[in-house]
Amino acid sequence: MAYQTFQQEYLQIPLVTRAYTTACVLTTAAVQLEIITPFQLYFNPDLILRNYQAPFLPWVLMGFSLLLGNSIIIDLLGIAVGHVYFFLEDVFPNQPGGGRWLKTPSIIKMLFDTPDDDANYNPLPEDRPGGFAWGEGPPHFGG
Repeated sequence: MAYQTFQQEYLQIPLVTRAYTTACVLTTAAVQLEIITPFQLYFNPDLILRNYQAPFLPWVLMGFSLLLGNSIIIDLLGIAVGHVYFFLEDVFPNQPGGGRWLKTPSIIKMLFDTPDDDANYNPLPEDRPGGFAWGEGPPHFGG
């Protein structure tokens, strides 16, 4: 009797919520039973390198906006701007007679670029790897 009540309640849950909840419970059980590891859930190189194509991400996000009933104008504008940026940054400079039209403003470079390494910098002995004077001439053995 209790099983029938549980089954009836479960089947009354909306389909998407039921599928998501079932996936969560099964994933949790698989991890607890050590069928899969949490690392496998977070990092799957085959999925990342073979199946997932980053260029499709804006289109997927636009599809979600459409499914949720939101306006897709912003998504389409972002896709158009991304295409223009890609063309001006990667395609046009490699064409004969092409050049770079997009340049980083010097104030941004000044704020965020890391300073060049000082060739004359000599770290303290305690800051050197292992405390040894690596690369400071031949080793001296004995007296």
